[in-house]
Amino acid sequence: MGNQVEKITHLSYEEVPTADPNGLDTDDGPRIGVSYIFSNDDDDDLDNPNAKGEGDPEEEEGQQYEKCNELEYAVFYRGECVYDRRAGDVRIYSPENLLNKCKAGDLVEFVAKSQYPHWAVYVGDFQVVHLHQAEIKNDFLTDASQGRRGRIVNDVYKFKTLNPEAVVQNAMEQVGTKDRDLSWRNSECFAAWCRFGRREFKVGGEIRIGKQPYMFRIQLSEKKSHTLEFQSLEDLIMEKRRNDQIGKSAVLLELASHLNPEEEGTADHNGN
Repeated sequence: MGNQVEKITHLSYEEVPTADPNGLDTDDGPRIGVSYIFSNDDDDDLDNPNAKGEGDPEEEEGQQYEKCNELEYAVFYRGECVYDRRAGDVRIYSPENLLNKCKAGDLVEFVAKSQYPHWAVYVGDFQVVHLHQAEIKNDFLTDASQGRRGRIVNDVYKFKTLNPEAVVQNAMEQVGTKDRDLSWRNSECFAAWCRFGRREFKVGGEIRIGKQPYMFRIQLSEKKSHTLEFQSLEDLIMEKRRNDQIGKSAVLLELASHLNPEEEGTADHNGN
């Protein structure tokens, strides 16, 4: 069901009871627990000297990112599209040029070949707040990028956005939070929570009984797609990030070996 993730062991829903970290539950209905045991995907890349693009400039540029090896995704919650990414839609910039594009409250994604994407919240004054090494940190954007190129990703999630002041406040209030006090699995979940304020991005924020409500559609070609089902958005994000890290070619090989891609006509869960 899409949880075939390296470095992750899936526990059954009955084994790990979880709940919303803030104790908030605005929706009716019972919940069950889902959990992953995993290593922090962001830390593995940012602390690897070979992942920072050091060395020959031409080789560095070639290893930064290959947009042609980027998958197109769509995520649906009970038929409604809540995430949509089209390959090559958003231009990628060097960290220095990205600074000229950012406004306070923007979400920034740093990308590089064979690495997990790293998300951050731009808070102004050339700085970002991000989850790195199991701690929420306030760093200069150029330092947080670790040599990666980046793009603004405000619009990939389709939830209602908080105002920029609230986004920055959410981020800054969490600076210094670390280890067991963290409520987010990775940098993407943290940054998205800051911008949208939704508990779905928190650990155990929404666990439901019944049919898996999230549909993760991976576009394989113009006419073919494959759909995975998930119980929670945070689990889906973990799989999406793994796909980003290994790249389109590797994902297609996996699906060719283990799954039968669906025709778009049968796999399209777009509720629009």
